[in-house]
Amino acid sequence: MANHKATKKDIRQSEKRRDRNRYYGKTTRNAIRRLLAGTDKAAVAAELPKVMSMIDKLAKRNVIHKNKAGNVKSGIVKRVNAMA
Repeated sequence: MANHKATKKDIRQSEKRRDRNRYYGKTTRNAIRRLLAGTDKAAVAAELPKVMSMIDKLAKRNVIHKNKAGNVKSGIVKRVNAMA
């Protein structure tokens, strides 16, 4: 266990960040799942900008890498465009 005051604070901060990052990541993954589970193309297209924004925010906060964000967004757009 840490013995220095600053190290104990760093542990507290990293736990907060971890919980926050897990929340943002899980919320975004659930939004992606809901988007791809949709069947109405108009409704999915209306929801798409919100999900894209969530993915961009994850990359901005360094929860995911910017290239992963781009790959995920690309895959989502392909799936939405392929909807009948």
